[in-house]
Amino acid sequence: MTYSGEVTPGGPPAVRELDKLTITKVSVGPMDNNAYLLRCADTGEQVLIDAANEAPRLLELIGDAGLATVVTTHQHMDHWVGLEEVVAKTGARALVHADDADGLPIEAQPLTDGDVVPVGHCALEVIHLRGHTPGSVALLYRDPGGVPHLFTGDSLFPGGVGNTDRDPQRFAALIDDVEHKLFDRLPDETWFYPGHGRDSTLGAERPHLAEWRARGW
Repeated sequence: MTYSGEVTPGGPPAVRELDKLTITKVSVGPMDNNAYLLRCADTGEQVLIDAANEAPRLLELIGDAGLATVVTTHQHMDHWVGLEEVVAKTGARALVHADDADGLPIEAQPLTDGDVVPVGHCALEVIHLRGHTPGSVALLYRDPGGVPHLFTGDSLFPGGVGNTDRDPQRFAALIDDVEHKLFDRLPDETWFYPGHGRDSTLGAERPHLAEWRARGW
């Protein structure tokens, strides 16, 4: 079955099978948050990106294989409603960027730009993106057999960058980081997975960067 990335609240997950990594996307909670379960094909180790809501549903998705790590992409509450219960039930370590750590309901280990989060034999590179929150991060998986895969939280969506409350300084920080740390570094075929809604590629969004910068949001 071809992966579409289309999920709906309460609906079935979308599953993408890469050579070394399985990506399972599910929509949870009243704000239609995306949560992503990554599983290493070699070891079976699993990492969850954003325990956003509906902890029982996330735990069912995790299953008996256990969970090594939960990465929270940023401190906004809709991205961590299920975090405390998921960590308590699985014993997973919780990770968040140091600048957003105070916003979480439990203590989490701090991340910094350039850190690597292992998923068994796979790895996620932490990319700090300022603006939506002080410590928002994206997570990059460089598939050795295919295109890069990028989990952007609420910093990048199809159609624009994340909300900065029309604050010019926050917007400037976010659009600069998104342009220089993502678009300047990664190829058009990079597939990205946002914190809400549908996926896209950097190539589909790249022609609109100047438009986003000019409109200021």
